[in-house]
Amino acid sequence: MDILLSNIGKKFRTEWVFRDIDFLFEGGKKYAITGHNGSGKSTLLNVMAGIIPANKGKLTYSNSKGDLGLDAIFRHISFTAPYMELIEEYTLSELVDFHIKFKPFEEGLGAKDFFEKVYLTEHLNKPIKQFSSGMKQRLKLGLAFYSASDVIFLDEPTTNLDEKGIEWYLHQVSRLENSKLVLVSSNDKKEYQFCDEVFDITNYKKVR
Repeated sequence: MDILLSNIGKKFRTEWVFRDIDFLFEGGKKYAITGHNGSGKSTLLNVMAGIIPANKGKLTYSNSKGDLGLDAIFRHISFTAPYMELIEEYTLSELVDFHIKFKPFEEGLGAKDFFEKVYLTEHLNKPIKQFSSGMKQRLKLGLAFYSASDVIFLDEPTTNLDEKGIEWYLHQVSRLENSKLVLVSSNDKKEYQFCDEVFDITNYKKVR
């Protein structure tokens, strides 16, 4: 899937977070969205994922079958971020059962396989609220990596991961199909060292 940004801008009250973005994110490529803290990286990711609306401009999503409407985008994307909430009252098993009702795993991957890939097999009946921050982040990343989707949005993906967790993350990225569009919001090079292009959000910082 390609995502075309045409004159995209987002503001909060009178302050523009970014403005006049014209850019094509091409399917099959990996992009890093960089900029200092508070520069609007996460906001751009949320706008592109359809989570929050832009204040100006147009987003166009397209694949081999043509353009897709905004109401259909959720079927094609996976999104993960440290601030994304999990249903903490659910056990791991219950959470995954709930998740796949809305977004199934990749073809041929079952729940048992998923638990093994995220190294959480021993915690199937543990409530999510009892997970460490690192376990929660690995679970969120795993759901993004292994769900059937064309675009993966990763906002500060190694937050709360230790060195071993970071190695796991980099391995998961390396196995992604070349047909997927991957966008990584980060100012930490180790999180996006594999990316094909770097998009610097500070080039689009304009006030009022």
